[in-house]
Amino acid sequence: MKRQVLIFGVVGGVLITVLKWTEYRFLVLEHSFEIYGALIAALFAGLGIWLGVRMHERRERVVVREVTVPVEVPVSIPASAPFTRDEAKREQLGITPREMEILTLVAEGLSNREIAERLFVSENTVKTHCSRAFDKLGAKRRTQAVQLGKEMGLLP
Repeated sequence: MKRQVLIFGVVGGVLITVLKWTEYRFLVLEHSFEIYGALIAALFAGLGIWLGVRMHERRERVVVREVTVPVEVPVSIPASAPFTRDEAKREQLGITPREMEILTLVAEGLSNREIAERLFVSENTVKTHCSRAFDKLGAKRRTQAVQLGKEMGLLP
């Protein structure tokens, strides 16, 4: 930082010396305001370019790479066997058929509005059924409810 101040001071001193040397010349006497303005503009332009280059170099670049990780999925039921819902578990939890239907649509990734349109009910009805089913499963979020439903054999 001290070096940069010293360089600007030396450059300024050289400019002042040059102007003093040509001060009584006709060009300087007639156009001194324009010369001073041009020198100041050139100084600020150089300073701006220097700061822009310096600030641009300091940026850090973050490179994100996607890495595929193979995951082994345990297969307990053959893929050819159709899914059968554990009705005993559903009755034990006290989940109604309508709540089960809505939970199945949640597992398909539908929003409350889409579920309401598909079942011809209001969005508030869907929210009520969802919250009751989540409470019975002990889930706080939709994804957790779907995961628990799959683990308990309620969802495919």
